[in-house]
Amino acid sequence: MAAVPELTQAERDQLLTDRPAWELAREGKAITRAFQFRDFSEAWGFMNRVALIAESQDHHPEWFNVYAKVEITLTTHDAGGLSQRDVVMAQAIDSLL
Repeated sequence: MAAVPELTQAERDQLLTDRPAWELAREGKAITRAFQFRDFSEAWGFMNRVALIAESQDHHPEWFNVYAKVEITLTTHDAGGLSQRDVVMAQAIDSLL
């Protein structure tokens, strides 16, 4: 399996400009976003839709759910940080809202 290139600083900056609801995490090696829904059912439905995208892209988020709140962290382990795969996944997740 070929190595996945890590985003450059300029690419990370562009990601944050394009996706202002996402924040850098883990010393710039990941991005994170919290989502608040009306109830658990709505949060779970969102997680199901994200899971389908993740499977289709073979790129799976780290996430945490408590009742109506979902926190998602994206990073590419093969790249040792953020990659274009995270950019695409963040765009896809945002498009669900």
